[in-house]
Amino acid sequence: MVGFPLLLVPLAVYNIIAFLMPGVSFTDPLIRLTLLSGEQWQITLSDMLLAAGVLLLLLEVIKGARPGAKYLTDHLLSLIVFGAAAAEFVLWPKFGNSTYCLLTLLALVDFISGIALRTRRRAVVAAPAPVSKSQPAAVETPRPAPAVEPAPPRPEPAPVVTPAPAAPVPPATSVAESVLLDQPAPKPTVTSPDLQPGSQPSSDTPQR
Repeated sequence: MVGFPLLLVPLAVYNIIAFLMPGVSFTDPLIRLTLLSGEQWQITLSDMLLAAGVLLLLLEVIKGARPGAKYLTDHLLSLIVFGAAAAEFVLWPKFGNSTYCLLTLLALVDFISGIALRTRRRAVVAAPAPVSKSQPAAVETPRPAPAVEPAPPRPEPAPVVTPAPAAPVPPATSVAESVLLDQPAPKPTVTSPDLQPGSQPSSDTPQR
């Protein structure tokens, strides 16, 4: 949105009074205030216009200090207001006084302050971040993706060893038969035909 130049308000009031109410004086006191010191303070129409101009200038500076608040069109409007006020102060005899001169200076201050704030804002945005020479700029390295560990191999099942079949136990009868068969056969006794029963062997026959 295009901001309305607030300094146009006191200038417009002055123009209205100068052209439409020529009998109104800017120097006649409108209000009299008694101070604590006992002195009477006389407030004229010129004082009220100047006070309003100062307050509106403060609001203009506050608006211009906000980021992105004033655009180029706002500065152009402020320049137009200042140019018109300066032309009236120089060319028209009704505006050739100190009151209108001060209002024109307020319009000039509004234009210059807006330009200064805009220039400073651009300088702050365009200024690079300072990098110290002693310490190199930290470059953020991308973090590596977490490595996916392969699943451990499943242990192969151990082969099932089937025990050898036990030798069959022979029965007791077969064991006894084998023992009897292993005993040596008795040697046969050889009898000589010369020996008769009841006779003694001769000495010539060798004994076996």
